[in-house]
Amino acid sequence: MENFNIATPLLQLISNEQAFHYRIIPFEARDGILIFKTDRVSDDLKQELQIVLNKEIELIEDVSENIQQYLSVNFRQRNANLTKDLHYSADFLEKLLFTAKDIGSSDIHFEPYEHKCRVRCRLDGKLKEQFLISLQEYPVIVNKLKIKAGLDISEKRLPQDGRITVKTNIDEFDIRVSSLPTLHGEKLVLRILSKDANHINLDDLGFTKAELKTYKETVKKPNGIILISGPTGSGKTTTLYATLKLLNDDQTNILTIEDPIEYTLEGVNQVQLKENIGLDFANTLRTFLRQDPDVIMVGEIRDAKTANMAIRAALTGHLVLSTIHTNSAWATISRLIDMGIPSFLIASTLNVSVAQRLVRKLCDNCKTEDQVSLDIFPSNFITPSHLKTHFKATGCNNCYHTGYNGRKAIYEIIPITKTLVQYIMQNDLEIDDYIADNNISTLKSNALELVKQGTTSVEEVYALLSE
Repeated sequence: MENFNIATPLLQLISNEQAFHYRIIPFEARDGILIFKTDRVSDDLKQELQIVLNKEIELIEDVSENIQQYLSVNFRQRNANLTKDLHYSADFLEKLLFTAKDIGSSDIHFEPYEHKCRVRCRLDGKLKEQFLISLQEYPVIVNKLKIKAGLDISEKRLPQDGRITVKTNIDEFDIRVSSLPTLHGEKLVLRILSKDANHINLDDLGFTKAELKTYKETVKKPNGIILISGPTGSGKTTTLYATLKLLNDDQTNILTIEDPIEYTLEGVNQVQLKENIGLDFANTLRTFLRQDPDVIMVGEIRDAKTANMAIRAALTGHLVLSTIHTNSAWATISRLIDMGIPSFLIASTLNVSVAQRLVRKLCDNCKTEDQVSLDIFPSNFITPSHLKTHFKATGCNNCYHTGYNGRKAIYEIIPITKTLVQYIMQNDLEIDDYIADNNISTLKSNALELVKQGTTSVEEVYALLSE
């Protein structure tokens, strides 16, 4: 079976636009000669490429199907509507930032090693290597990024955080920059933040109809705490903003404290965390209570101090939304108790605990159906008798031969009922029977349902099924 992956040094010889425009695939570079595969071999193409690339060119003929697959696997085609309107200088850095934004990348990683420096982009939750940078050029690129982000270029021993705002005539977005000193130099991670939250809706995130009804009922209560848990990159912040969008009206005063501010919402008062000058979650929350708020959103509950302030805000008649790092909705209770929060306070303020994950959706164009066999599931997983077939990722031009196209969230929602209040007060945190008796969908059951529907693959939700 032919391998359609191209080595990164060859990949960066040409741009995405050149690859698609000329339908050329870099095959080899030797002695100043660049060798390309193409399905359009001609003297005219050869001469044009020699002028454009300023190198001696050789062309090898290949069939159109192979060329198309090379292009799909290795070159993400940028959004055509954006490309013609963007105005930016043609150097590497600007081009990389705009390309990453256009292809839907969430993060860009600049990583130095002993003999090379590489650039990777995160697409649909997975990192893919895009460029290699020479050791001589890397410090120049790092300094340029640090200057744009307002960081100290002379400080290479300590981590730093900054922000870049990028504006074009049709788009505006922010980039959060984080630097980390490593063995061979500074590693930079750029998080691309979409500024506009108008496109985010609770109805489109992945809730089932029953879950959406339950969640909306809890967020419409005038006071209490709504906690959303999950690992980094599981879409917690997006769910929070969709909730704020639902609550945002002329009669409601909404305040948020965030690190960083990922979206902007008209009508919401958003505060950026600045711990170096004492503007932390807990201190800002204390000030918020004097600002006559109706709804308060705290980016993350990281410590006991913040948790105590959030509970105090809920007790005094405010609706508080926040995120917390736990593995399941019910584990949030244990986490708060571990922080030293008395269980009676948790019981009296928590409205709902939500856990979520993001899973990649199978490409509808190429997914293939297969019989279920025991060896595809975790060893401790009991395969349901009704699951006879499942769908596998295959790969086609539509999904860049990854087999997946887009992502959706899956949720576990536990509203805190009178029965659960008693469980919490008594520190009885085993509620498996309660979940079964009340038909509460867990992350595991929702993941299995997506497999059954053919929305995702067993491989994608393997970790959830093994829990």
